[in-house]
Amino acid sequence: MWGAAILLVGLLNLARPGYGNNFLQMTSSVYPWFHDSHTLQSVVIGAIDGLVDGAIGGFIFAWLYNIFAGHPGQMGASQQHAS
Repeated sequence: MWGAAILLVGLLNLARPGYGNNFLQMTSSVYPWFHDSHTLQSVVIGAIDGLVDGAIGGFIFAWLYNIFAGHPGQMGASQQHAS
């Protein structure tokens, strides 16, 4: 969703210059390859950066959730029948 948000604001900024400038400047300060240069290439790079960042963040969140919720990992089919 984070990548989609960057993509949407970037595309809207291309259509209406000035829209989301603060958001795009903040985003470009976080991602080294993304620049708020008002080009389609920059918007796509920002969306990919956001997609990768969101995937890593989602993985870490799910991993921590499973640790604290007591789900250390999925049990294999043979372990489920033995229990």
